[in-house]
Amino acid sequence: MRIFGKVRHRPSASWRQATDRAFTLIGDGRYEDAGALLTRAADLEPWLSESWFNLALLHKFRHDWEQARAAGLRAVALLDRETGAPDWWNVGIAATALQDWPLARRAWQAYGLKVPGDPHGGAGGNAHNGKNSGEPVGMELGSAAVRLSPEGEAEVVWGRRLDPARLEVLSIPLPSSGRRWGEVVLHDGVPHGERITAAGPSYPVFDEIELWAPSPVPTWVVLLEAAGEADRDALEQLAADAGFAAEDWSSSVRLLCRTCSESEMPSDEGDGEHLDPHDHSEPGHPGPLGHRTAGSGSLWVPERECGIAAPAGLVRGLLDGWVADSPDTREWRDLEEVC
Repeated sequence: MRIFGKVRHRPSASWRQATDRAFTLIGDGRYEDAGALLTRAADLEPWLSESWFNLALLHKFRHDWEQARAAGLRAVALLDRETGAPDWWNVGIAATALQDWPLARRAWQAYGLKVPGDPHGGAGGNAHNGKNSGEPVGMELGSAAVRLSPEGEAEVVWGRRLDPARLEVLSIPLPSSGRRWGEVVLHDGVPHGERITAAGPSYPVFDEIELWAPSPVPTWVVLLEAAGEADRDALEQLAADAGFAAEDWSSSVRLLCRTCSESEMPSDEGDGEHLDPHDHSEPGHPGPLGHRTAGSGSLWVPERECGIAAPAGLVRGLLDGWVADSPDTREWRDLEEVC
């Protein structure tokens, strides 16, 4: 075997046994034991990129981003192809978690993606930490959905992709998720499911890894009396005009089993006015939930449970203004901050 050449060889039986056992342990959540086996595998086959890819994957599961970056860089150094390798994607996720923007840009470009903007900062500076350090912006990856708390009582929310590893949440998550409107979450690279719109386009559903940037905007729940859909829509528009959000949870939430959530599911996203924001399981049955709008022709129920994302100093004025615009058809009560 040539040490510095591109010659590939079959890994040893000991390597395969250690690796197979490690991934069984990972499936059981036994990361420490799995780490010992994958470290042994890397000692057995240090010139095999898969040895370091597997270690990087384990460190990603553990959210140990320094180690994930280090192992990922060793993996890509041993690659025998130029673009499209998942090793580079894992490096990109680790670099994004660490806000190592030069490495993140290099990873996405090495994977085969175009990263516009100035790699040294300037207009592409990091808006979250105030440093002009070349944060990848303007990649125009469009909308997607992310599954919050994928291992628990999951919830799928809609958002805007900032780059290949981050999504800004534009739905109003339910309080059980512990997440807020406007937060940025780090997500995995392989989609688990799709949401298909009536217009035809489909959108991937990614699994959340961790919270990347919190939102200062609290979540409220309120009971509305809205005579018709137009009254409900008026509140959502009023909140949007103020720079915040309202969402009619009564019509947008649906329970799905995990299998349905992780498959191709129709969405009522339409033109973007009403999203299919969430994906939850039934109580006691871990799995996702989904939000949708009421179908045309369905019987309208005036009492609605609505989520609002707005500052404490604004939310009551927002609701009072909504009622004042049509006092005969609108009313609110029982406002409560829930997240």
